[in-house]
Amino acid sequence: MKTVVITGANRGIGLEFVKQYLILGYKVIALCRNSSDELTKSGAQVVDKVDVGNPECLAKVLPALGDIKIDVLINNAGVFSNETLTDMSVATMEYQLRVNSMGPVLVTQLLKYKLVKGAKVALITSRMGSVTDNTSGGYYGYRMSKAALNAAGVSLAHDLKDFGVSVALLHPGFVQTEMVNYNGDISAADSAKKLIQRIEELNLTNSGTFWHSNGEVLPW
Repeated sequence: MKTVVITGANRGIGLEFVKQYLILGYKVIALCRNSSDELTKSGAQVVDKVDVGNPECLAKVLPALGDIKIDVLINNAGVFSNETLTDMSVATMEYQLRVNSMGPVLVTQLLKYKLVKGAKVALITSRMGSVTDNTSGGYYGYRMSKAALNAAGVSLAHDLKDFGVSVALLHPGFVQTEMVNYNGDISAADSAKKLIQRIEELNLTNSGTFWHSNGEVLPW
């Protein structure tokens, strides 16, 4: 049985990943800060109190997962806020950078020796991290955090290649989740299904690519 580890698994896209990977027959280890009733009842192995924005927490919790072998690692946990030039919070921007950018790198670093040869690491990023695609401005902390995550993803693709591990940078679409007050244009279930397809297609030859969930390669 293959094993998938998913961060931010208690709701939204993360919860959909849990459901769909269980259907596919995976052992699912669901990491989250606080579990939800639906996640608790899902059948996944739930590990709560996991704050990806807190390095000390990660260093304590992740090694405690034990001698597991990971086939798929999905760094999904993230936060979102909109800073403008007239309404900007340094604290909020810093928090987004910790959670959205540094968190996935630290999670991957702490779990890298648990990744089997041929394993796949998925970073759930955003096209809002694309410099070329930025035609509207704003969202300073979020855009910077996702651009930083994209840069880190390419480095991870290079650094993990010798381990036989490939890395995908994945934009889920504008998803109808609580994070955006359900104002998206694609459901979390549909987004997760498409993202799983992209992960399935991932290999060492296309590692480090920035994809839309629909398969389109996105600009930087």
